[in-house]
Amino acid sequence: MDINFELYKVFYYVAKNHSFSQASRDLFISQSAVSQSIRSLEKKMDTALFVRSTRSVRLTPAGETLFRYIEPAVNLILRGQAQTADTHSMKAGQLRIGASDTICRYYLVPYIQAFHEHFPLVHIKVTNGTSEQCAGFLENGQVDLIVSNYPNPRLDSWAEIRFLKEFQDIFAASQAFGHLRGRTLSLHDLLGSPILMLDKNSTTSKFLHRICQQRQLDLVPEAELSSNDLLLDLARIGLGIAFVPDYCLPENDPDLFRLDIQEEIPRRSLAACWSEKMPLSEAGKYFLDSLTGSQI
Repeated sequence: MDINFELYKVFYYVAKNHSFSQASRDLFISQSAVSQSIRSLEKKMDTALFVRSTRSVRLTPAGETLFRYIEPAVNLILRGQAQTADTHSMKAGQLRIGASDTICRYYLVPYIQAFHEHFPLVHIKVTNGTSEQCAGFLENGQVDLIVSNYPNPRLDSWAEIRFLKEFQDIFAASQAFGHLRGRTLSLHDLLGSPILMLDKNSTTSKFLHRICQQRQLDLVPEAELSSNDLLLDLARIGLGIAFVPDYCLPENDPDLFRLDIQEEIPRRSLAACWSEKMPLSEAGKYFLDSLTGSQI
């Protein structure tokens, strides 16, 4: 039985109000259009749905049965419409972000705070992982957008990319390596010291390994960890020299200093990325604009 939803909608408003005239006002259509819709529905269903009199309208037993099913269905659709409108107006909905712990802590926190203050009813979900793992989250539809280190080989062929800021990777050491302060070191010389770096699955680790391979240098880290903060903590106690993005280390850090490297280490970028196959939600668009300075 192929019945237009609009007929069920008219039925719902007549049954709810026990009135054709009130239904016409709620639906912003003429009373004759309401009557015609009900006659059409009754004809298609081959049964009377209302008992009409000059003073009232009441449901037949068949109409009462139909109303028990139509009422929750229409209410669900109306709630869905309202929820969609609220999401569009940023009164509800969800913002799903993927980023590494380091990017979250040292870059994203103020943007997330500002977004939450503007739109407290929008739920923010942050999923952590390496930049390559976050690319996987994005590709699988688990997040709306990610902020990633770039270059990121998992993003080039299919993602939309907006560059946010450049950064420089640095080597940071404590006074345990004070004899290296003020010297310009080659990577060959530097690799004679214990190197602390992120684990081999991170884009940062792959980046440094690639630089060393290009120069035919053998990079054997002293420690490979999942957190830049932990790398810096271990560097502070003199366990080794940490390879980290420069935005993780304040210029005036009292415990660590930056080593001068002879070779030029290419600068990298932070980039906001989203899938070209999945349009950004209103929340995602606003947050993306905030990252580029349009909203914050």
